[in-house]
Amino acid sequence: MKVLQPTLAKVPWMLAALALVAGVLLDLFAPQPYTGLPLLAAAPLVAGATLTFRSALAVACVTCVVSVAVDIERGRPATPLFVDLAVVGVIGVLALVVNRLMVRQGRDLALARDVAEAVQRAVLPDPPREVGPLAVAAEYTAAQAEARIGGDFFAVQETPFGVRMIIGDVRGKGLAAVAAVSVAIGAFRQEAEYAPTLTGLGQRMDEALAREAARGGPVISTEGFTTAVLAEVSADGEAVSLVNRGHPPPYLVYDEECVRLDPTAPQLPLGVGLGDIAAPAGPGPVDVVRLPPGAALLLVTDGVTEARDKRGAFYDPVSSGRMSRRFRDPDALVDALTQDVGRWTEGDRADDMAILVVARSRPRS
Repeated sequence: MKVLQPTLAKVPWMLAALALVAGVLLDLFAPQPYTGLPLLAAAPLVAGATLTFRSALAVACVTCVVSVAVDIERGRPATPLFVDLAVVGVIGVLALVVNRLMVRQGRDLALARDVAEAVQRAVLPDPPREVGPLAVAAEYTAAQAEARIGGDFFAVQETPFGVRMIIGDVRGKGLAAVAAVSVAIGAFRQEAEYAPTLTGLGQRMDEALAREAARGGPVISTEGFTTAVLAEVSADGEAVSLVNRGHPPPYLVYDEECVRLDPTAPQLPLGVGLGDIAAPAGPGPVDVVRLPPGAALLLVTDGVTEARDKRGAFYDPVSSGRMSRRFRDPDALVDALTQDVGRWTEGDRADDMAILVVARSRPRS
């Protein structure tokens, strides 16, 4: 990598020099009426688009000097000489203007990205490393490096009823999705402290989303639904309760096995039933799973389960077999899954990806 980066930095210089040399050779040796003027003019354009302002200015000046020298060498009259110089000079000035515009655009883009990342971190802060009897790790990966903002979210919180967590995905992208994420996370953090059951927590979040929809906020009837998995780990860490609201199921990783925890009965996403579609008749079932010492609960968004390879096949943590091994801590599991999805898609992801892992520590011998 250290060798590659300096080499890549030299590429713009090489392109500008290549255009300059090719223009000179064509001007000197090409038969009339062909000239190397277009290639000479291309040198400052390449420099203006890829190099710093001072470097681009230097290339433009050198190109003007070379143009005059070549015309003198060819014995051209004064008029064609000044015409060639004017053409190269004007294009050089335009290249410098382009350089300034690109620098300004780059600064604006960097500022916008920094603001978007700050908004994302404010809405979606990193969860604590340890909560109750659990070790926690999480990762958010945007589908594109330029877009550090999206609709996937997670949260972990210690409550009077145990450690509660959520992972979800709101419909939409960009700032509108982040606004909806802020509503969903805010509703979770508020209601998780008071709802005695997970089903009650889901219903309270539905009500919070309904209130936001009534105020004309980012959640608008069934157009702004949120898929989510709500989980609660008991105070002793021995059991985890799950409520799946239309979200990809979580996984239990334990003793070199990865088991998908499909819900007993499918339930509608959060926010569905706030408008034209009727809400469920009553609270759905709560699935309870034993969480042995050393086991990890793996929660993901559809950026993982809907990741495709070049043949269009979906990624599956269970069938891949790569998750069926021991991991020293939750961070190792998150890193392994992130890398495995990257290999599966060959870096060409179509959706954001959020991963949340909570693990129960093994007893010390």
